[in-house]
Amino acid sequence: LIIASLTISAILVFFIVPLTIVFFIYLSNILLLIHQRNNELKADPLSDVWNSIRKTIANFWDIYARIWHGYELHGVKNLPEGPGILVYYHGAIPIDYLYFLSRLFLWKKRLCLSVADNFVFRLPGLRLLLAVTGVIPGTREDCLVALKNGYLVSISPGGVREALFSDESYQLMWGNRKGFAQVALEAKVPIIPMYTQNVREGYRMFKERRFFRQLYESTRLPFTPPYGGLPVKFRTYIGKPIPYDPNITAEELVEKVFKGKFLFSFQTKTAVQDLISKHQTIPGSIWKALLERFDKRRK
Repeated sequence: LIIASLTISAILVFFIVPLTIVFFIYLSNILLLIHQRNNELKADPLSDVWNSIRKTIANFWDIYARIWHGYELHGVKNLPEGPGILVYYHGAIPIDYLYFLSRLFLWKKRLCLSVADNFVFRLPGLRLLLAVTGVIPGTREDCLVALKNGYLVSISPGGVREALFSDESYQLMWGNRKGFAQVALEAKVPIIPMYTQNVREGYRMFKERRFFRQLYESTRLPFTPPYGGLPVKFRTYIGKPIPYDPNITAEELVEKVFKGKFLFSFQTKTAVQDLISKHQTIPGSIWKALLERFDKRRK
C-alpha cells in the first residue's frame, strides 16, 4: 500500500499540471458548446459572432498564463497588419502558443489560424474548440485560402517530432520541410519567426528512446507523455518579418548562408534559431528559469 501510494504521488507530481491543462482545454470546449446551444449559433466558427465567448476563453488562459508562468509577449509590433506566416519552435506542450493566441486576441482582436498535425483532429470532443479557435489542416489549399482572407497563419515546421524529441538544447527538428516557405512565396506574404523562452524548462519529455522514436515514425502518433509544469518564466518573442522576395527560392527562404554568417533578414530557420540564441540559456536551466520569475527587467 505504501509503495502504491508513493508511486501514485510521484505520477501526480510529474503529470498533474499537464493533465490540468488537458482538463482546461476540454472545459473550454464545453463552454463553447453551452454558448452555442444557449444562443442557437449556427454561424461560421471563424465569424465575429463568436468573439464574446472567444474573449472569455482568452481571458481565462491569459490569467492562467500570468499566474503560472508570469507570461510576457514581446514584439507584437513586428506582426504585419495583413496576412503573414508565423513560424515557431514547438515545445513539449505548446501551452506557450495558446498563451500567445489568447493575448493576441485580447490586445489586437486578431485571430491567428493554426496549422495542426492530423492527429489533433482525431482527438475526441474538441471539434468545436478547434473550429472556433481557427485550427486548420496543413494543406497548401487551406493555408492559401486563409492568407487570401487576410489571416495570420502559424506553423511549427518541427511539429510533433520536435515536441517529442527536441530537448533543453533547443535543437530545431525541421528535416526537409519547406512547404510553409512555398506557400509564403505563392501568397506573397512575409514570414515572422517566433520563440518562447524557457518553454522546455516548463515541460519536458523523457529522454529519447529508440523504441519510441521508431514507434512515432511508423504511426505518427505521440505516445510519449510530457511531464513537468514548473512555474518557470515564459517570454514569447516575435522577431522581425522576413519580407516576400520574388527572387528567392523556397530552399533559400528556409535556410540561407552567406559568407559563413546567417542572414537573419532573408531566411527562416536561422531566424528562429537566432531568437533562441539571443534569449535562451543553452542548455536550458530549470533553476535559472524559475529565478527569472523574480526578474522584472524586460529583456
